[in-house]
Amino acid sequence: MELPRRVGILMLAIAIVLCTGTTGYVLIEGYPWFDALYMAATTMTTVGYMEIHPLSPAGRVFNLCYLLASVSLLLVTIGVMTQAAVENQFGNVIGRRRAKKMIEKVSDHYIVCGFGRVGRGAAAELKNGGSRVVVVDRREDRVEWALKLGYLAMAGDSTHDDTLREAGVARASGMVAALATDADNLFAVISAKSLNPQIRVAARAAEDDAERKMRQVGADEVLAPYRMTGVRLAQALLKPHVFQFLDFATSSLGMEVYIEQLTVGAESGLADKTLAELNVRRDLKVIVLAIRRAGGEMVFNPGAEARIEAGDSLVVMGEQEQLRGLEKRVMEGRK
Repeated sequence: MELPRRVGILMLAIAIVLCTGTTGYVLIEGYPWFDALYMAATTMTTVGYMEIHPLSPAGRVFNLCYLLASVSLLLVTIGVMTQAAVENQFGNVIGRRRAKKMIEKVSDHYIVCGFGRVGRGAAAELKNGGSRVVVVDRREDRVEWALKLGYLAMAGDSTHDDTLREAGVARASGMVAALATDADNLFAVISAKSLNPQIRVAARAAEDDAERKMRQVGADEVLAPYRMTGVRLAQALLKPHVFQFLDFATSSLGMEVYIEQLTVGAESGLADKTLAELNVRRDLKVIVLAIRRAGGEMVFNPGAEARIEAGDSLVVMGEQEQLRGLEKRVMEGRK
């Protein structure tokens, strides 16, 4: 239960108990309402004053029951408030220490530099794909936000080598540079590639010149969100059906259809076979959209005679269960 709700419930309980005590003193002892309220308050807070008026045996029994109930409730309230103060003071520190220890052990993860709108979208997509994500941001509030959303997160400057080392760049599979400026993203790419030349890096660039420089220093993919948004807006007007299909392919529009890539290893049963021999469309109802050759060539809409070689990556579309079936066949060894 959230802390504000717990405090609200306890405040309501205190008010109810105080009203109950006031009413009891009025009905049992005949106190005036103000005297009864004063008696109930002093009893609850255990200040130790004498009774305003002498209590009868029945009044003493009621006073004893009210004393136990009201003091117990007050102690519970004090405990909750103390817990809240401790959590507010030390909870963030404990959470960050725990995250730091987990980051030291994580591997094959993805580092997201910057937790703004672009970074949040990238982190969510990576997390939905089953990847482990480490968020790095200068702003403390964004780090806290990332921790609350279930990411591993740390505060730091992604353009500094020490920060990327702490984020486990040497053990990471990839990094997203989504910082506020092109200069920061450029420095982040340079740092990441110098520390781990094998890491795949996708970067955000606002200017064309920055895009060119990021590719020169080793960025594997560079996206210009402003230009891409302009293209998509124009497509929505000029080619609405194409736009809807692309939107469908990337977001599935709530349907269980996804686009995935599967890499064929040397020992895979799919290696050195044609698409006709595999019959993935007939058997698994999976569409092979493209084949990315090991040398970098992209074959779109491959025909049935297209042969799959070791190291190729298949870009396929289908339902999740069907894609898992194809992935299983990719992982199976030669018969």
